[in-house]
Amino acid sequence: MTSPRLTPERHRALKLLVSNRYGISAELLVRDHGVHRKVVAGLVRSGLAVAEHEMTKGDDQAIEVVWIRITTAGRKALAASTY
Repeated sequence: MTSPRLTPERHRALKLLVSNRYGISAELLVRDHGVHRKVVAGLVRSGLAVAEHEMTKGDDQAIEVVWIRITTAGRKALAASTY
């Protein structure tokens, strides 16, 4: 089976994810790194990344944080990428 073709933005997003062992929150990927939500969703749908929901408490209320982590398939696609 071949790896999914990476667009420049998918490649950049995976490079960000691979650089952080614990992943990056979806909100930071979008807001601070400029990765489009559709790109994040596409990486998860295609199996190149996984989204994990975590509930935490902040200012006396529950906050949901979605962590995005690269998968083995994502690492392989990144290694095979020509960018």
